[in-house]
Amino acid sequence: MKLSRLFAVTLLFAGLSLQSFFTYAEPQPGKEFALVNPPQPVETGKKIEVLEIFWYGCPHCFDLEPLLNTWVKKLPGDVTFRRMPAVFRDNWIPMAKAYYTLEALGALEKSHANLFNAIHVQGLDPSNDNTLFDWAAKQGIDRKKFTDTYQSFSIQSKVMRAKQLTREYGINGVPALIVDGKYMTASSMTGGHEGLFTTVDYLIAKARKEHSGKK
Repeated sequence: MKLSRLFAVTLLFAGLSLQSFFTYAEPQPGKEFALVNPPQPVETGKKIEVLEIFWYGCPHCFDLEPLLNTWVKKLPGDVTFRRMPAVFRDNWIPMAKAYYTLEALGALEKSHANLFNAIHVQGLDPSNDNTLFDWAAKQGIDRKKFTDTYQSFSIQSKVMRAKQLTREYGINGVPALIVDGKYMTASSMTGGHEGLFTTVDYLIAKARKEHSGKK
């Protein structure tokens, strides 16, 4: 092999090695994820918690939803996934109340995606109480029961707690994913949804090592 050709091949392999390094580099704090300071308590006991903070009115949350559902189905047994509606402003409160009402009535699994679709595809305005109550009735939920639960003190308390936690997690937008109460990441930090799940998988593995006492 001529020297010039050997040099060219050497450069090619060096370039590929550098490309692989940058492509598969570990997610870094301050870039692909941030530390939650101070860390927040989890609700999943000894299991690793992945918390999605979302808003029904957010188009990015709507786009993420089907991908997130597919990813959640593949989670290992030591990981638990849950959601929390964000409350940045008072006009976010109705949709947070809707989430907790569906949860309280045992209708969340059936109607969570339906509410997203109603808002982003069908143009539902959930800030109008009567419109929301009518939508719930069309889902087969007793309208009075939904209304009474939606207006209850217990739902209001959950919403106020969500508003407090929205601040304490230190997020500045949705959707955001919190791993084990310690690490926060978002598609805006990872260059898209694919990078988001790669980063969350990395953070789950990191939390697993911390649970086992390994570094």
